Parts: sequence; structure tokens; C-alpha cells
Amino acid sequence: MLKKNQLLSLLIIIFSAIGCSQSISLRNNERQFSSDSLEYYQIRTDTLFNSKQIISFLILPKASLNKFHVELDYNKPDLMTTSKFGEINHAVAALNGSYFDMDSIAGVCYLEVNDSVINRTRTPKLKWAKPDSILNGVVVITKENRVLVMKARSEKFYEVSKAEKAVLVSGPLLLYGGKKRSLPDMKFVTNRHPRTFLCTTENDILFIAVDGRSSQADGMNLIEAQDFLISLGCEEAINLDGGGSTTLWIKDKGVINSPSDLNGERPVSNAFIIMKQ
Repeated sequence: MLKKNQLLSLLIIIFSAIGCSQSISLRNNERQFSSDSLEYYQIRTDTLFNSKQIISFLILPKASLNKFHVELDYNKPDLMTTSKFGEINHAVAALNGSYFDMDSIAGVCYLEVNDSVINRTRTPKLKWAKPDSILNGVVVITKENRVLVMKARSEKFYEVSKAEKAVLVSGPLLLYGGKKRSLPDMKFVTNRHPRTFLCTTENDILFIAVDGRSSQADGMNLIEAQDFLISLGCEEAINLDGGGSTTLWIKDKGVINSPSDLNGERPVSNAFIIMKQ
């Protein structure tokens, strides 16, 4: 785990590598720890991509998976806020999951938990569905509690396989094997929005919330996100549901980012929760 001065130095390197032309200000960028000793951090800057950014992330070391484990939780028949997912499960942290139908409440991406199919990926032409060019990634939680970000395979493959504790399709897949993935040319990709990412480095799992749609935070497009994530050392990274859904909650701290939904924290269909063993 990085020491405070090492992390600050890393951020300076990140900003320089991405090519910010303005001076770097790390004010308010203080590393903190939750009551369960998980490390979390918030970057506030007006230099990254020449834009205002507030980026919150929580770091789960892979070496700590004997103390913590990640689960996927969902709620039927009602939506529920990410913080509520965390609270009712007595989790130590929670991050919103993949896309869902805000009318009928159902998730629109394949979700499987404990070998039971909860949702199937919705046909692209239907309302709230996402095109195949977006839904090309998957987060897999194995029965050994490993968290894997991968290229999505067929639903039939996951139905037959018994190796997964949970499977959630989302996307687009941003990084794979340390390389940038090609992205479709569409406004969803090229416009700046609040974003939610999950990425894995050699040693850590990062849960990331990028604020946006406010005078304090512009959000990121997914091309910018690729540059930022690869500079953090991410090897695999996936885009989750963003916009007003973007939420990162930590026990005893509450929601540490600033959700952009007009009503505050938006109820969602599913969420990643970090549990203490």
C-alpha cells in the first residue's frame, strides 16, 4: 500500500503524464482511511484534461481479500440507493452497479448471483437497453472471491459454468491487459458525464466515482477515462452505470462523492458491496 507522500507523488506523475498544461494543485487531496482501514482518496483539481474534476476512489488490496470480500447485491421489486445496499448488508463500502430500467425497475444487463439468473441483457432496440458495442465487458466474482474484469462471453456460458459466484455485464470495457480498448464513436463515449469505474491493478481493486454535471465537476468522457485509469496502473477497467447513478458509499463516512441526480442519491437496481470477513 502506498504511503501518503508516495501517493501524492504518483498523482503529480499522473497529471504530468496526461499532459495537463496548468499548475498542479493538490489541495484537499488527502488520503483517508475508513473505520475498517480501507484506503480511500479524493482528487479535486482544475487541471486534469483542462477541466474541473472531483474523483473519489476506494482501494481494496488484493492481499486483503482474506479480510474482505466483494459481493453483488440486487433488489426486487424496488430500486434502492447504493448507500442502502451498503447499510442493510452491514457492508464497509458500496459502489453502484450496471444499467437498469428506470420505468420497470429491472436491470437491463445480464446478472447472475449464486448460479441463479436475475436479469438478462435487454434487446438493444428496447427502451433503456444499451447497444452491444457498449455491453462488451463483465465483472466476475469467483467462488474464491477473486474480482475479475473481463471481455463478456455469452449468457449461456455463464449459465452453464459453476465457477462464478456472481456475474454482471456492463461496459464498455475500457482497458484489457493494460491496453486501451477501441470505443464506439457516439455521444455516450465522447461527452463528459459523471462516471463509475471498477478497475484492477497488479495489487489492488479500485472502486471509482467521477463527479460531473455541476459547476464544481465536469465529468469525463470515456477516452479521457482510459488515459486516467491507465495512469493509475489499471490493467483491466470497465465502465459501469454513470450519470445520476454514480455513487460511492463508505460505512461511517456516508456517500463520499456528490451524486448528480436532481433528487440526490438515485435508487439503483444493483450494487457492488465490500464485506468484512
